[in-house]
Amino acid sequence: MDGFVGFMQSAAGRLLRMIVGIALIGVGIAWVGGVWGAVVVALGAVFFLVGALGICLLAPFFGYTLTGKHIPTA
Repeated sequence: MDGFVGFMQSAAGRLLRMIVGIALIGVGIAWVGGVWGAVVVALGAVFFLVGALGICLLAPFFGYTLTGKHIPTA
């Protein structure tokens, strides 16, 4: 598995995405506020959910599925 995708699918990568998501949600609520705060909270929710569900949104760019499985070439 490619280094980046391998890390993102590891427990550490998933935990890192979840922590970043929680931090973005907190920043969006506590400091930003308004419309931009809602955008930051939504971005944080996406980070948290993809970490919790084990999805890597950038994996298809490296030839893997969203869950990190290698896509065989034809």
